[in-house]
Amino acid sequence: MRPMRIVIVGGGPAGYEAALVAAEHGADVTVVTREGLGGNSVLWDCVPSKTLIVSAEAMGWMQSAHRLGVRLESGADIATRATVDMGAVMDRVKRLAGNQSADIGKKVESTGARVVTGSARLAGATAVEVEEPDGSTQVLPADVVLIGAGSNPRVLPFSQPDGVRVFTSRELFSLREVPERLIVVGSGATGAEYAHAFARFGAEVHLVSSRDQILPSEDPDAAAVIEEVFERRGMVIHRNRRAINLERSADGVRVEVGPGRAGGADVQWIEGSHVLFCIGQVPFSRQLGLESAGVQLDDDGAIPVDGVSRTNVHTVYAAGDVTGRVMLASVAAMQGRNAMWHALGEAVAPIRWDAVAACIFTDPEVAAVGMSAEDVAAAHIPVTTVTLPWAGNPRAKMAEDTDGFVKLHVLEGSGTVLGGSVVAARASDLIHPITLAVHNRLSVTQVAQAFSIYPSMSGSIQEAARMAMSRLAQS
Repeated sequence: MRPMRIVIVGGGPAGYEAALVAAEHGADVTVVTREGLGGNSVLWDCVPSKTLIVSAEAMGWMQSAHRLGVRLESGADIATRATVDMGAVMDRVKRLAGNQSADIGKKVESTGARVVTGSARLAGATAVEVEEPDGSTQVLPADVVLIGAGSNPRVLPFSQPDGVRVFTSRELFSLREVPERLIVVGSGATGAEYAHAFARFGAEVHLVSSRDQILPSEDPDAAAVIEEVFERRGMVIHRNRRAINLERSADGVRVEVGPGRAGGADVQWIEGSHVLFCIGQVPFSRQLGLESAGVQLDDDGAIPVDGVSRTNVHTVYAAGDVTGRVMLASVAAMQGRNAMWHALGEAVAPIRWDAVAACIFTDPEVAAVGMSAEDVAAAHIPVTTVTLPWAGNPRAKMAEDTDGFVKLHVLEGSGTVLGGSVVAARASDLIHPITLAVHNRLSVTQVAQAFSIYPSMSGSIQEAARMAMSRLAQS
């Protein structure tokens, strides 16, 4: 019996993780990608942006070195001598992204999967037509098709990027100098991360937020910490403002902003040398010929899927940003794996959306998992919430990283950990024990009674769990 033929459209985390699973199970796998493996996540988004942020963190350490007793031989403050070579930073970003893409390609091809470069369209529910770079076409028959084509930055009618003065996250890495005055439009995760990085590099940053508070999808207490830190470092936050127009010239840009979601603000212009638009991602689905296979799309172009990533057509699955769910590389990878396990007849549990962990790589970072503060407010269940600031943590004091807190949401009665958030310099790592607790439905007692290192940042997670135990015992 011939192996199952699987064609994967898109080489991002959803696509390459699906390819690895399918090939390991003996399927005949072909991945069609418009660019190198890794997709938007590796080439233009997650890997490049976090690599950029690492360089920004290096500048942050330079700026705190004098207080920590680290100085030049002359006794001068290192920060006064430190400069940013933006060209070198961007070269490193591109080099690391390219290397990561190449590593993924080698891993996928080592399983026997084929990688085809080109633009793909469905030719019915069981075939994919590929237009290759030389203009030739081929049709790939398939028993199962996985759509993992990702997403593209949202562009407003007046905000077409030029890669010189006006950028989205895809064009940003062409910069060779630190912008003198950078306007960042959009205060979600991506906008906040880039605003933080360029402020560290020495740019004057103006962050435009359509809400009264930045990071609108995060815990309001976490957003308040980031706002305070941003403004302490000299960033200007334009709250309740929405970009409505743009003028560009050889010397700079002007962004016209009007009332945000709350209304009431006057129209004004913000002057800058450059502008970066971070206003969301749009699923890349309209160009894929999904209609020929009868695959349904939402109004915004997202592909609805069930718990195992299957569309309304039983031979077509979809995973990652193109589904319009949680746009994270980790989620895309898990959706891709689940799709293949299901298609190949393996037992698979639907993704638990209540156990997805996410992080925003500002300084401090903001990480969260499970039930949020908003969920707690809306829940009709008894929940105890405890918050522990870093001010008393000895490791945080040593590094002068006392901004932020640990927060846990605990179900009263059983003490089950329902969710939590961490605002800290390494929140992306510190959230993991809370993620394990949420995923495995551990009690706060189990978290409190596990060993932690002294001194450590994670010791505060254990301490917060003990606080929750005490609250529950008194209730």
